[in-house]
Amino acid sequence: MAAAEESGDMAGDMASLQVPKRLLDVVGDDPAGPVRSWLAALPQLAARRLREWELTPERVVTPGGRGGLVVLVRQADGTPAALKLPVPGPAAASEAAALAHWNGWGAARLLRTGQEDGALLIERLQSAVSLRSLPEAKALLEAAGTVRRLWVPPPDAGFDAVGSVERRTGEAAEVLPILASGGWAADVRPLADEALELRSGLTAEPPERLLLHGDFRQGKVLAGERTPWLAVGPAPVVGERAYDLARLVLDRCEDLAAGPGPAAAARRRVAKLADSLDVDRDRLRGWALFRAVETGLRHGAAGDRRRAELLLEFAGWL
Repeated sequence: MAAAEESGDMAGDMASLQVPKRLLDVVGDDPAGPVRSWLAALPQLAARRLREWELTPERVVTPGGRGGLVVLVRQADGTPAALKLPVPGPAAASEAAALAHWNGWGAARLLRTGQEDGALLIERLQSAVSLRSLPEAKALLEAAGTVRRLWVPPPDAGFDAVGSVERRTGEAAEVLPILASGGWAADVRPLADEALELRSGLTAEPPERLLLHGDFRQGKVLAGERTPWLAVGPAPVVGERAYDLARLVLDRCEDLAAGPGPAAAARRRVAKLADSLDVDRDRLRGWALFRAVETGLRHGAAGDRRRAELLLEFAGWL
């Protein structure tokens, strides 16, 4: 009884929780929409989920991610876990579906889901220790070993919300010319055209149909207990491995920019990752260029010119 009362008291404390600034920045531009309403109700949603699942909160993960609030908790039997309250939208359902399908193979294990609020109770990993804490060569080696496990056939049904690489990049391709029409982006319009042309060729005859993480990078791979490294925070999509690996190619591009011969180093990275995972070099280069241009233009449109210019320069190296 005392334990239950303690859990209830701590759940009540969530009414005054501090939402990480990173999450506030993401949803703050939606003053009257459903996401903003969700943010206002977040302390109450967290307290209710803690109470109903008999969870004892320890702390909110900061700076956290952009897809939801994560609270480190302990279950009724004392087992540590992480409670994620995702931003409303289809991404929450697709993340749950992917984690359930992997069932702990290469990714954090999904322990429980909430039908009403999309809450996820996930195996706790060491949120402060990602592959970015390792030297680059070691980090890429471990990343390759982790992402390899995630590339499995998708289930026959239940993945409508996930969609395909063709659909996801098609939506991006529609806005790319608009993003590249800004005055600051005038010099990169030929690069944007090349990215669109590459995307058209890559999606014409996709070589495989696998479940992908969708946003795989070093910061999305955390240290675990049952296995050294596990992926978190998927934005799952069905498609070819080269698309998934392309985001990893862009990791630590600032390190390449600061070193000698960055263009040659970028191409070596593509070759090394492609060969280590038996992925076609040209397809990986094409997807890496497309994702660099798309991400760079989005950063530029959001006002982060420094990051935008770095990614677009990286695309030029490829």
